[in-house]
Amino acid sequence: MILGFSTHKILPDRPQVNRQLLDQTQFPLLASLQACANRRDAPFYTPGHKRGAGTPDGLRTLLGMPALQADLPELPDLDNLFAPQGVIQEAQELAAAAFGAEQTWFLTNGSTGGILAAILATCHPGDKIILPRNVHQSAISGLVLAGAMPVFLQPEYDPQLDIAHSITPEAVTEALSAHPDARAVMMVSPTYYGVCGNVAEIAQRCHQYSIPLLVDEAHGSHFAFHTGLPTPALAAGADLSVQSIHKTLSALTQAAMLHVQGDRIERDRLTRTLALVQSTSPNYLLLASLDAARHQMATQGKELLEQTLSLARQASTEIAQIPGLSLLTPDQAKTPGFAALDPTRLTVTVSGLGIDGFTADKILHNQFGVICELPSLQHLTFIITLGNQATDIHRLVCALKSLPSPFSPSPSFLPPLSSLLPPLSSLLSPLSFPLPPLSPRQAFFSPTETLPIAQATGHISTELICPYPPGIPVLMPGEVVTEAGIAYLQQVLAAGGIISGCSDPDLQTLKVVRM
Repeated sequence: MILGFSTHKILPDRPQVNRQLLDQTQFPLLASLQACANRRDAPFYTPGHKRGAGTPDGLRTLLGMPALQADLPELPDLDNLFAPQGVIQEAQELAAAAFGAEQTWFLTNGSTGGILAAILATCHPGDKIILPRNVHQSAISGLVLAGAMPVFLQPEYDPQLDIAHSITPEAVTEALSAHPDARAVMMVSPTYYGVCGNVAEIAQRCHQYSIPLLVDEAHGSHFAFHTGLPTPALAAGADLSVQSIHKTLSALTQAAMLHVQGDRIERDRLTRTLALVQSTSPNYLLLASLDAARHQMATQGKELLEQTLSLARQASTEIAQIPGLSLLTPDQAKTPGFAALDPTRLTVTVSGLGIDGFTADKILHNQFGVICELPSLQHLTFIITLGNQATDIHRLVCALKSLPSPFSPSPSFLPPLSSLLPPLSSLLSPLSFPLPPLSPRQAFFSPTETLPIAQATGHISTELICPYPPGIPVLMPGEVVTEAGIAYLQQVLAAGGIISGCSDPDLQTLKVVRM
């Protein structure tokens, strides 16, 4: 299914493609790669394994000769990713039409590359960008590379579930009022748990200030192909979205796309920034997998996703009947940051069984061969895609039924962190949205020193430290370390949570800017 397209105008120097002439049954890049792989020539070009002839036996056995023969460089028939005029350009135009964009770029460095390029394309050194504190680490890397100054928003947080959701239109408006010179807003939708924010309303508020809305839509590449799924970011009015086609569709790992519409983003600059963050030797197996995934969804997407949704409904129905377990559902939307839920993303709360999510994950993995996408203190999150089958659902349900009985709770069971910790909002920026003393770039490139945790208060952090749950960073590079923040992180560890981003996982020391 192909959605209708945005009414935003195309840049005047870029001719509009007549989408009525595009044939979605074609896969130009994949077909060209197949032809080149089958051609017998004398290869005096990279890669060094020469179509698999020099590949070690173990790797050849794992990958197979067809894949190795197709591991080719930028031969004349295969076009150039950074100046496409042939099959890559055709494949990207087909993808733009299928996903509802005005222009699409293929990415071989995952959504990470797209996030980096989006920030570099919209922010000059010193420019402000508004974004949630629970952005992906790649966004912080983008701030470091661009030299941009973050205006962080606290995402809405459900203390009962210990899950952070999206930012709200109201928070965006308050931040824009405080910082009307901001160059862009970035949001995450959907989150890792499948929760979507109010993209449409946030886009409208951004556009009132004539700035673009950038959406990290890494986990939502399937939204455009079935009406039973949340509205895609572009269809809701976003100016740019980055999607990991490998996460929820069928492309190879690390294959992603960046989509743009409208005239609020300088596309030539975006093309240049993409060249900064991607290899000049892109993997054509990844590129071809994007072409193939687009073809699959454009021609069979509705049918495949109908099957996927059916499996998800079956799993949800059966899991909801298991004593001690519950599911994240739209009915649990108790915060304004929860506008919609991806039904193919199942977040199962296991705390009612008297065990934590990490223990449950180990049991499922070691005893039943069932592996979730994301374990957390109270939950397990599972992704159901077009690659799953009924046997997978049966195995999942049987494994969950075999978890320890809810009537004999483990003495090590931890109550929700929300009952043990002070409100996270008390540690983060108030509505005045102050800027950090240093930008992430300045902190990153400053001389550092490692201090005992008791001596770090008042110093400027060079680390991004995030407790799980709720997955909202307490310290960012460039921010001042506070006693309250350290106390919060120590309580998370004491309560059984985990902390990422700290060079010392025991939180005995912190890296700070040398005074």
